Amino acid sequence: MDHVTVQDAVTAFEDFMEPTAAELDAIEREMPVILADVELLDAQIITIDRTPSELDARRIRRARRRLLAAHRDHVNGLSGQTGGAA
Repeated sequence: MDHVTVQDAVTAFEDFMEPTAAELDAIEREMPVILADVELLDAQIITIDRTPSELDARRIRRARRRLLAAHRDHVNGLSGQTGGAA
């Protein structure tokens, strides 16, 4: 009877566990959107346990606009690469 160890099971898929160069490039292109989303989440988290002040509201609006602009730029960059709408 053959026994398969956990190590054998994990290393069998070792080549597929790391991201490919194309996947890393896609993450790099999307990084401005990710960072803008983190900035918006940070601004929202600050106001979780208190009533948002006017400064908090401005910070959230500004972060939301940055996220939308980063998303727009990302989508426009994708449509320029593929030759069509993304």
